[in-house]
Amino acid sequence: MRQVPATIARGTATAPSPGLADAWAHPLLGRILRGRSARRRLDQRHPWVLDTAVVLVVALLSLPDLLSHSRHGPFGDPTDRSHLPMPVLVAFAIALVVPLWWRRRAPAATYWVISAVLLAQWSLGVWQQPGMAALIALYSLALHGSLRALGWAAALTAAQLTLAVARLVPVEHPFLGLFFLMGTTTAAIAIGLTLRIRRLYLAALEDRATRLEVEQDQRIRLTTAAERTRIAREMHDIVGHNLSVMVSVADGAATLAASRGETSADALRILADTGRQAMSELRRVLGVLREERGPEEDERLLGPQPGIRDLDALLTRVRAAGLPVTYRTMGDLDALGSGVQLTVYRIVQEALTNTLKHAGPGATADVTVIKDTDTVHVTIADTGAAAGARSGDAGHGLVGIRQRAAMYGGTVALGPRAAGHGWLVDVVLDVPPGDHQP
Repeated sequence: MRQVPATIARGTATAPSPGLADAWAHPLLGRILRGRSARRRLDQRHPWVLDTAVVLVVALLSLPDLLSHSRHGPFGDPTDRSHLPMPVLVAFAIALVVPLWWRRRAPAATYWVISAVLLAQWSLGVWQQPGMAALIALYSLALHGSLRALGWAAALTAAQLTLAVARLVPVEHPFLGLFFLMGTTTAAIAIGLTLRIRRLYLAALEDRATRLEVEQDQRIRLTTAAERTRIAREMHDIVGHNLSVMVSVADGAATLAASRGETSADALRILADTGRQAMSELRRVLGVLREERGPEEDERLLGPQPGIRDLDALLTRVRAAGLPVTYRTMGDLDALGSGVQLTVYRIVQEALTNTLKHAGPGATADVTVIKDTDTVHVTIADTGAAAGARSGDAGHGLVGIRQRAAMYGGTVALGPRAAGHGWLVDVVLDVPPGDHQP
């Protein structure tokens, strides 16, 4: 028989997104996604690595400009840095680059420090390549910092740039320079906000997925509890009936033994009294379950619980509902105990109900019950085309099948058939000799 994944067998299967699965399978996109995941895990374990890398990259990009002694600003305008000694320029560069190491842990403080250094540098009429640190600081503030602080930072940056271009630093094309600087500043803030919104969206999706998983788990637990209660009610009737038979037989045998003067009369009376005590304890333990039933359910359970012989009537009703069913048996099923017969009946009933619910028109079903020496093999297979709709079904039916099989140490396999069309319920119950009719 085809093996079904464990997640499907538990009724909690979740299929991955087809688009995401295709992306991971693509040679290039899959490599990018795997590399991104690896970098994210590395950043979570060692966040200082990325912070240090950003500082080193900005420093390396700024080093050629610092060593070239160029007299040109960012827009081809002449700027005189010769009046400042090299140690002062290096100090300005370090003061602009080093604070980036704290850009994620303290984004607002990082920006204010870099902004103050830039303003001091511009007041001396000097442009330097390390000034790009202000864009990274704004990006980090938009991504990690307070939105209120970001608003003040954006307004302050716009004022500083306007003041620098208009008054502090000579620029050949002031309007072009201001437009370029404002554009790059806006782009840095926009990129940071975009990634921030994306992170919030992903966090919301993860939270929703977690809540759905919790709700599904709770629903499965509630369904399992309800099915166990239902099974306990049914088994209560069977056990109570068997105990009442035992007590009646013991009372009759004790009376007969006493009339004949046999010494076994006292032992038989003790057996009958013990049986009555067991019945009383059984009613007391399961009384709350019986109180939860409605009047209609109480009336229905006054009759005997269904068994193997009742499968013919069940299949007749299913066929009348429009589902052709083929029924095969092997072995002496009537010799099974009433509890095992009830379990087989309920398994077939729940499986065929599931088929009627999901298989759709034109489907057929095959039911096979085979009794071996110490096992009962129950198989229900249908040809419905809606197998995928049942892979994540955690309703009472499938949960009830698992719970009933677990009472007898059985194994359950639920899933699509090997042919790809239809659904298969395959249950093997362990039935020791004690679970047969006397």
